[in-house]
Amino acid sequence: MTVNNIKWSAFLRDAFICSLGAYGGPEAHIGIFMDQLVAKKKYLTEEELIELVALCSILPGPTSTQTLVAVGYKTGGPLLAFLTMLVWSLPVLVVMTALSFVYQIFDTHNIAPNILRYIGPMAVGFIMVAAFRITKKVVTNWVTGTLMVIAAVVTYFFHLPWIFPLLLVFGGIVSILASGEKELWHKVKLNPPWGYLIAFVTFAIGGIVLNVIFDHRLLTLFESFYRYGYLVFGGGQVIVPVMYSELVDVRAYMTHEAFLTGYGLVQGLPGPMFSFSAYAGGMSYRDGGVLLQIMAAIIGGVGIFLPGLLLIYFVYPVWENLKQIKAIKVSLKGINAIAGGLIAVAAVILMQKSGFSIDNILVTVITTVLLLTKKVPAPLIVVLAIVLGLF
Repeated sequence: MTVNNIKWSAFLRDAFICSLGAYGGPEAHIGIFMDQLVAKKKYLTEEELIELVALCSILPGPTSTQTLVAVGYKTGGPLLAFLTMLVWSLPVLVVMTALSFVYQIFDTHNIAPNILRYIGPMAVGFIMVAAFRITKKVVTNWVTGTLMVIAAVVTYFFHLPWIFPLLLVFGGIVSILASGEKELWHKVKLNPPWGYLIAFVTFAIGGIVLNVIFDHRLLTLFESFYRYGYLVFGGGQVIVPVMYSELVDVRAYMTHEAFLTGYGLVQGLPGPMFSFSAYAGGMSYRDGGVLLQIMAAIIGGVGIFLPGLLLIYFVYPVWENLKQIKAIKVSLKGINAIAGGLIAVAAVILMQKSGFSIDNILVTVITTVLLLTKKVPAPLIVVLAIVLGLF
């Protein structure tokens, strides 16, 4: 199919090429988009891509996924946007679903899970680097610095799911109040497709209601992952403390080791970091049999990507007018500072639970140094951690 002289098949092929080179989180992904979609294929200008990145940074959900989906929407409308998301996320979701069976495979073939023992400490290194880079980016004054510290302290002592959304809202409000700017909420003319927002709210409220009524684990998983999708701003690193707190500490759906193993393995795969949701969903149903485990993985993947997709469908058609609302951009400064605090304290908590043995500390330190120096690509670091576990 062709729209505006652009073949959908060609665009989807380019989106798939982007997914194959997408390592390192939203910032690195944007570089891939800039090279493949702007410089090489000229689907949009550099300025248009930067504007879309700004839009998706404002919205909750996976930033790089929403950015690529928005490019698909701009190129060919809602259907191409949906196909773009599938091409971008489905391959790595399938791989992460398969990896959720890794412990059963080990048990069946009497393989010692110790070969994955350094994946956890390695994953802590990835989180520490993410915390460092985000801190440099979001702490721009004493307000954002204070917000980051508050978020870190509160989440260190309180591992409750409702703490995270409250902190994010708090950060946005404080940022607006502290800005001192005027005319933050000036009126703009909008005519958005309200059906997508209604669907977004329906899934959010319906998931909560159905979960309370039926109290079934699959419903609980959908409600949880859908909530992660609409409460998290930025990349997959931001989701780690939220997901860990609920799935490991509160609900005990998986062990600390299993969680960190999945997060470490996803570092070696291209594509969106939110694909970790398929692994986490599958691991949450390890005791339910193959079919239910696959269903749980699908629910995890669909649940976490769905809100971001619906929000892009709702917001993108009115983006030109919406970006004039200054309060949205101002609030994002505080929200990002809170997210930085969540990631920073997650690194501390996960390091504590991994244990402070000499070999664990060495793996974490070496991973951190390799990532900061950018001398060794992330997939190779994952392979080296697995090889080290063999010995």
